[in-house]
Amino acid sequence: MTTANFFQKDWYEILGAHPSDSQQELKQNYQKLVLLYHPDKQSADVPAGELEERVQRFIEVDQAWKILGNEETKREYDLQRRADECYIYDCRCGGEFILAKEEAEENISVICCNTCSLSIEILKRS
Repeated sequence: MTTANFFQKDWYEILGAHPSDSQQELKQNYQKLVLLYHPDKQSADVPAGELEERVQRFIEVDQAWKILGNEETKREYDLQRRADECYIYDCRCGGEFILAKEEAEENISVICCNTCSLSIEILKRS
């Protein structure tokens, strides 16, 4: 799988899950979907086009579990999702200043480091 595909798809949505779900909940969703879409579980009277869609869905569900079922790849995926939704600036203490892109549209003037007490002022250019 290419890096672009790794980050472009919403693997949580494919599993019918949320980022806040526990590992056990993710696994339950995966198992339910695998039983539903596994090629060996399909009846013989399913039309060929629908069968192909189900096989493709099975492949996506399996890929989602390979990413979200592994703590390391899940952490990397979650960090990238978070970075895509926020502006992040490194603080001198090693912490980060994090500004959600939605908040950047508003007139927020000061944000704080997530580790120390340092704050920075955000100037919005017109």
